[in-house]
Amino acid sequence: MKRIAQIEQAYARDDYPPFTSGDTLRVHVKIKEGDKERIQVFQGTVISRRGSGTGATFTIRKISSGVGVEGIFPLLSPNIAKIEKVRSGIVRRNKLYYLRELTGKSARIKEQLVDKSARKDAAGPGHAGAAHEEQEAKKAAHVKAEEEAQAAKQTENEATASEGTEESKPTEEAQPAETDAQTETVEATEETEKKSE
Repeated sequence: MKRIAQIEQAYARDDYPPFTSGDTLRVHVKIKEGDKERIQVFQGTVISRRGSGTGATFTIRKISSGVGVEGIFPLLSPNIAKIEKVRSGIVRRNKLYYLRELTGKSARIKEQLVDKSARKDAAGPGHAGAAHEEQEAKKAAHVKAEEEAQAAKQTENEATASEGTEESKPTEEAQPAETDAQTETVEATEETEKKSE
């Protein structure tokens, strides 16, 4: 039994977001045509998940040109490039086969509104830690950049302050000289006024 578990672990993937029935997914499927390979997107509502391990599959249903189309995808298939979770749905059962008989507005599923920050945390075991680490790294880089900017500003202020004190001394000395000259001119004008009287 351990041997089977080891083999299954080799095929394990953790790059998918966690999803359940009722969620809307966008599945990017690799399609080979001759010697060329392209990616085709299949977007629809998950109507069931079954199995476990390497045999796990999920079924997606979409309406294309008024016709219901279902795709059954192996969860660990190497032909799936990536899976994107478009929105989360609120449902009360695991198998949503009743959607096959419904059309139009009655086939809609209520959307579960989630904060974007919570959505990043719920992106999966591989993504939650990576997203958190990335966020912490951004915060640290931002704090470091702010500290560097403050240090540069402080050194600039110190440089201008030292220049300012050197420049301010001559201006302070020049100001009393100007005031002395002003008082002399005022006194001279007063004397001329007295003489003219």
